[in-house]
Amino acid sequence: MSRLLELPPEQLTAEQKDVFDKLTAGRGRILGPYKVWIHSPTVAAGMEHIGTYLNKRSSLSTREVEIGILVIAQHWDANYVRQAHIKAGKAAGLSDDIINAILAGHDPKLSDPHERAVHRFAAALVGGAKLSDAEFGEIEKVLGREGIAEVLILLGYYTSVSLAMKVHEVPVPPPA
Repeated sequence: MSRLLELPPEQLTAEQKDVFDKLTAGRGRILGPYKVWIHSPTVAAGMEHIGTYLNKRSSLSTREVEIGILVIAQHWDANYVRQAHIKAGKAAGLSDDIINAILAGHDPKLSDPHERAVHRFAAALVGGAKLSDAEFGEIEKVLGREGIAEVLILLGYYTSVSLAMKVHEVPVPPPA
């Protein structure tokens, strides 16, 4: 059973209402993790800013974002995020073979150097590996410092999403 405590609009504080209005203005509804974060409106506002940036304005392609999210979803065994982003990954053009390899913790044999760097970086980080200077240099050469920063924030953001949905036992969407 879901542990989400949804706040009816009439019970929101003024600060929560302001954040709620901004969240629903762009989407028409409040998404799952924001139902958790709205209890701390400053957190919800900050996470919305980061999430919107990562998904709409970052230097990472949609496919690169989905690769990073799938690595994180698998790492945290986050069924909700995994199912939602299998679907989103397919919509972004990731093949079943690539998605299945990522979810199995294998090399997805990505041909695009940016995608390969994102996967390599994300997989190393969730695996607890310390990148050598040479490995870091190779990833930096492909992604740049901006891309490295964005991958780190992407992984942190979706760790928070994964844990929020998992801890609150949000029902898993149907398989893609």
